[in-house]
Amino acid sequence: MRIVRRKTKVIKIGRVSIGGSNPVAIQSMAKSKTCDISSTVSQIKELERIGCDIVRLAVKDSQDAAALKKIKARINIPLVADIHFDWRLALAAMDSGADKIRLNPGNIYKKDQIKQIAMAAKSRGIPIRVGINSGSLPGSTSGGRDISDAMVKSALNYIKTLEYFGIRDIVVSLKASNVNDTLRAYRKMSSLCDYPLHLGVTATGTPDSGAIKSAILIGALLSEGIGDTIRISLTDKPQEEVKVARSILEAVGLGSFGPEIISCPTCGRCQVNLIKIARELENKLSAFSFQLSAKRIKVAVMGCEVNGPGEAREADIGVAFGKKEGWLFKKGKPVRKVPINRCADILLKEISKVCKCVSKT
Repeated sequence: MRIVRRKTKVIKIGRVSIGGSNPVAIQSMAKSKTCDISSTVSQIKELERIGCDIVRLAVKDSQDAAALKKIKARINIPLVADIHFDWRLALAAMDSGADKIRLNPGNIYKKDQIKQIAMAAKSRGIPIRVGINSGSLPGSTSGGRDISDAMVKSALNYIKTLEYFGIRDIVVSLKASNVNDTLRAYRKMSSLCDYPLHLGVTATGTPDSGAIKSAILIGALLSEGIGDTIRISLTDKPQEEVKVARSILEAVGLGSFGPEIISCPTCGRCQVNLIKIARELENKLSAFSFQLSAKRIKVAVMGCEVNGPGEAREADIGVAFGKKEGWLFKKGKPVRKVPINRCADILLKEISKVCKCVSKT
């Protein structure tokens, strides 16, 4: 199924353009204290390495705002300043070179303060994200109402204020911890404006539950053509957020970051440690960046004789295991037997013949 993307305004965040026909951008957030420049740069460099497009940093005080300048000089991806409560930190962050400002309408809402931020952003060509969170909605829009309606109303009111002050480079997010509330809010908002939407669920919890909630929400919206950037919020390392984001984009056909591995769930017929083999291959592949052709290659790692040979034949490269060894398949044809303990290395070698790959280290 071909996804028809929602038509949105193109916004430039540093060197990354979002909206329009641009690829869906992956965003994450450094989890160190921003004024700890060394730790923050180290986290961002690792995020860059594994495919993060945009990074957001918490700006709690003037020290954090000042640190942005030194951090930006040492990284290659756009930097977003996350501003709450103190509007003056937005001005300081822009002075330090932030590529985008995220504002929370729930705690920065006075018109004269918004005006000062808008004037500075407009003069520098810096976009603003209207970042709605269900947990910090303005009181006048939240009481007793459907939370999705309250989030949309809050976003539209804030957008109207920014537009009044001449801001047209706007990105919108509407995040709740409940998937259904968030889904309804994004669907409603997508029909009411043409600004790019930044997708995510907030406070998703531990890695497993957070990844599932995020995949349900973001996968559904992307499949409907809604969404221009995504962030997976996990109580985990930021690198894990990027890995989940990439998996979601690959699953809906909006990204390709390496060969697709398919492997069987195993059962009593499996006579090898297939889980170990599949994990080993996955870990080895993660050490490389791949430049693939238009068609993403499929690699099958199958554990028994029921579906194994058939799946391996349908893949570009595959192994179907018996008791002590496996059969290597290429383009549907059996090539040779391979020993279990060398399977991952043999598959990696065969993959490298098809794909151009470069070590990330």
